[in-house]
Amino acid sequence: MSSVNTRPVCWRTSSYSSTNGGECVEVGFGTPNAVPVRDSKDPQGPALAFDTAAWTAFVTSVKTGDFDA
Repeated sequence: MSSVNTRPVCWRTSSYSSTNGGECVEVGFGTPNAVPVRDSKDPQGPALAFDTAAWTAFVTSVKTGDFDA
């Protein structure tokens, strides 16, 4: 993980997020070879950047229930 310049990034909030200011993350698009992630409540704050392959593996694991309790 590393910090990333978020200025040219197009951010997307999950469709599962509520509109009442809940605990949400935003995922950025437009950064080559990285997927930036930030706290939607602090859009000017720091973002983390994950390797594209690592992010894809994480999302796949979430979708298949690997982290379900």
